[in-house]
Amino acid sequence: MTALTLRNVNKSFGDVHVLKDINIDIEDGEFVVFVGPSGCGKSTLLRVIAGLEDASSGEVRIGDDLVNTTPPSKRGIAMVFQSYALYPHLNVRKNMTLALKQEKQPKEVIEERVSEASRMLNLEDYLERYPSELSGGQRQRVAIGRAIVRHPRLFLFDEPLSNLDAALRMNTRIEIANLHAQLSASMIYVTHDQTEAMTLADKIVVLRDGRVEQVGSPMELYNNPANKFVAGFLGSPAMNFLPASVLGEDGSHTIGIRPEDLKASGSGPLKATVRHVEELGGDTNVVAEMDGHTITVRMFGQFPVKQGEALSLTAPEDRRYRFDASGGRITS
Repeated sequence: MTALTLRNVNKSFGDVHVLKDINIDIEDGEFVVFVGPSGCGKSTLLRVIAGLEDASSGEVRIGDDLVNTTPPSKRGIAMVFQSYALYPHLNVRKNMTLALKQEKQPKEVIEERVSEASRMLNLEDYLERYPSELSGGQRQRVAIGRAIVRHPRLFLFDEPLSNLDAALRMNTRIEIANLHAQLSASMIYVTHDQTEAMTLADKIVVLRDGRVEQVGSPMELYNNPANKFVAGFLGSPAMNFLPASVLGEDGSHTIGIRPEDLKASGSGPLKATVRHVEELGGDTNVVAEMDGHTITVRMFGQFPVKQGEALSLTAPEDRRYRFDASGGRITS
């Protein structure tokens, strides 16, 4: 069954057209990530799904129900924000039970759901604490728990990890992935972080300037990007883009090649000069200059290369992506 259907959804604020003919299908149990640069419309799209903003045109369906005019509280969704949005004067237990009490759920149902959610999120020992007594990661788990207890039809996450440090982001990301596996629930997750998108999603929706650029699994988008924008957005370090002539090809097209696909070889035909070295322990990223163009070479392991050193590189033919002047993918 389809959990969410968007058909020709548009959203304008005055003369500013923010969402442009959005068409997306999300199946039951899918974890879908909306990803794109700041200002691409991903948070606005999430707010339209939630009912916090009205679509200017088009259809929003949750399950079989058309919900364009349905208020947020009646849509069967639960939303987790980046700001946690916890009530500071309520302890963890009361933050998690408030919505259920407002729904007039029976006491035994409330207790069962809070117990279930706190067990999933390892919050049993914190139920009597107040938000000020919790770490950022714990507060975010409470916000997620508050969503879980409602048993929603659809979970919506709006950049929930952006306020956490790197270590906590990784740990909480794993917790969210495990939570999805336990609940088998439909989840939509908004982020500008392509690492979060690649590691969490069953399906990624790449947005730019209010339009859907491509939809697919993480590896589908990584290995078969539809255009130059998607190719450059997914992957860290980012894909290198070079004029065809630099790699010895005829034509005016651009060639994209991922940093890990450039290989250092003493007999390689491509000559570059090292400008900067990032030694990461397990990997070494080498920023180099080739015919006046900056490129990144990702080497697995530790390599003693120095600034100013000459590099000989190869770029395998079967790992090259070709794009026309408009950024479209050339596949023939």
